[in-house]
Amino acid sequence: MNWYLDVLKKYAVFSGRARRKEFWMFALFNTIAAIILIIVDMAIGTYPLIYGIYVLAVFLPSLGVTVRRLHDTGRSGWWILIDLVPLVGFIILIVFLASEGEQHQNAHGPNPKLAPAY
Repeated sequence: MNWYLDVLKKYAVFSGRARRKEFWMFALFNTIAAIILIIVDMAIGTYPLIYGIYVLAVFLPSLGVTVRRLHDTGRSGWWILIDLVPLVGFIILIVFLASEGEQHQNAHGPNPKLAPAY
């Protein structure tokens, strides 16, 4: 759960790097929260109100952690736009997000695996 909260604390931070674990744990908890909110929203008959508010609330943190994850692989955050390419864009982006980060310092900062945790 800390991975999810850490991303939310960096609400609109697009600089720096994010480890694979940080990105994928956020994606997991975000998906679980969205499913729970959809179920609750449907149960009380307000779908998509609560879910829509949640999606808007986590849009910038999701975008930020994705950009930081791309930075960790040595790519610009603008590579997120490859998702707009039909059929293959999403697959290419998933491959980028799942690949291992650069082991050394790059233009976006030091290796987050080696950085001390505060």
